[in-house]
Amino acid sequence: MTDGQQPIHIVTDSGAHFPTALAPLHLPITILPNRLTIQGRVFREGFDLDTEEAIRLISHQPTAPHVEPPSPAEYQETYERLARAGSAIISLHPSRTISKSWENANHAAETLLGHTRLEVIDSGSVSTALALLVLMAGRMVEKNDDFDHIVRTVRSAIDRLYVVFYVETMDYLVQNGFMSPSHGILGTMLGTKTFVTMENGELHLMEKVRTRIQAVERLAEFASEFTELDDAVLVQHKPYPNDTARMLQDRLAVDFPNQPFPSSLYGASLAALIGADATGLVILESESGRE
Repeated sequence: MTDGQQPIHIVTDSGAHFPTALAPLHLPITILPNRLTIQGRVFREGFDLDTEEAIRLISHQPTAPHVEPPSPAEYQETYERLARAGSAIISLHPSRTISKSWENANHAAETLLGHTRLEVIDSGSVSTALALLVLMAGRMVEKNDDFDHIVRTVRSAIDRLYVVFYVETMDYLVQNGFMSPSHGILGTMLGTKTFVTMENGELHLMEKVRTRIQAVERLAEFASEFTELDDAVLVQHKPYPNDTARMLQDRLAVDFPNQPFPSSLYGASLAALIGADATGLVILESESGRE
């Protein structure tokens, strides 16, 4: 930390799901837990049960779990504690269209106006995509970058962050209002699978496919649209690469021989939205690639 520079701390909620290989150990990051209602019981995500167990429970529940983000009071207590320690705060959250986390954080931030530097940012995304932004901010803090530069860099990265999922079953998409019941029934009858993507902070349905091989090819085509990547993660519902993930990793190795695509289990908060049987990609395009 340079002389006279205020220390900076990153805050997020457990909707930010970190790949094991990228765990934010030793970084100045505080993660507040979402509360998940699964099979009639309330769990603090990441505290009362781990991701693998949460996914297992969700996969045996026919109705989508309820996800409750940290309350304004919880954010306020965290912000006040960090402010008393002299920290400036950058608070990163899932897209406001699918979570009240950003809204609750904003309410809490209003109580600290004039007391500390505090920026509340809507990532426009979810899960591992959000985690990549949190990691970016945390690493910049460790490098002693200043507050405004970190905020500008993170906000710029939001526009270079891409998410796409191949969803095996459509029950949760219907229950959460992303797909009409009639489309869900038709898709089930025809045996089609749906692609889901984040665009402008909203979850959107893309085309459908009939087979996993077609799904792998479409995911690979999605990745091939980019020339240079800062980060890329293959996300799935298993703690180890399943058949779809292995096929996709083999296919990506052809187009990106020097780019690792580590495999990661996605978080329970995302499973509550799209189901516990999806496979997808999270890509952070490099600035040079976009240019």
